[in-house]
Amino acid sequence: MTARPSCYPVRDEVPLLDVLTSPVPQGRFDSPLDDRHVLCLHLGAPVPVSYRAGRYERQGARLHGQFCVVPAGSSTRWTLTAPATSLLLRLNPSLLQDAAGHMRLDPGLVPAIHIRDPQIERIGWMMRAEEQDGHPGGRIFADSLASALAARLLLRQTLASLRPAAAPVRALPAWQLQAVQDYVEANLDQDLTLVELAAVTGFSVSHFKELFRHAAGMPVHRYVLICRVERARQLLLQGKLSNTEIALEAGFAHPSHMARCMRQLLGLAPAQFRAKA
Repeated sequence: MTARPSCYPVRDEVPLLDVLTSPVPQGRFDSPLDDRHVLCLHLGAPVPVSYRAGRYERQGARLHGQFCVVPAGSSTRWTLTAPATSLLLRLNPSLLQDAAGHMRLDPGLVPAIHIRDPQIERIGWMMRAEEQDGHPGGRIFADSLASALAARLLLRQTLASLRPAAAPVRALPAWQLQAVQDYVEANLDQDLTLVELAAVTGFSVSHFKELFRHAAGMPVHRYVLICRVERARQLLLQGKLSNTEIALEAGFAHPSHMARCMRQLLGLAPAQFRAKA
């Protein structure tokens, strides 16, 4: 656990929001109980998982930037096929109660998994940057992000509850999803096509596209792009290859294409990752 930032007074007060980058082990485990609401943002390469909270269970792939919601005082059971890394945003329940009162909404938080929300992602990346840079914005900035996070969580949950229940949909089984992910990883430097990816599962292209989207939570082309960006990020941090070599290794057409995609997905240019190497 990281040291308490100097901008927080040393007393029994729990901050409205703090952040922790945590390794997640391979295999089955129960998450520890926490008296705060915890959002787990996935960092890095996709990892197939199963998740159980009470009777609520779901399977799928954890993708970079997706998050799950673990309400305060609850535990969840995870099964991971590979080690992973999570960015944990821990939110003080008192702030959610206060925000719910102002917004006239139910303050109860329900468990969720494989959620994608650009606003919540940005809050997570800003909190992470604050931690890495030694909290230059001070406590007031973190508290502002905490208020924004509480309001967005409540609004998103309320809107989701108003949508009509969707009909059950079919998705790729976990073993077929893993087979596609393994194929993509092994052939990332190639010009991948839907025809060859569908052939891995034995489905037609049109059927495969829908089954994959429901299993992974995004279209095939988006998933492959995320994998390419993650491969490029790892190679840049190693600092051994040129931008042109890395672009080819990750399957990009040229270095400028790689740079554009990295800025869109990660908010950083290749040169900034080289600086961290």
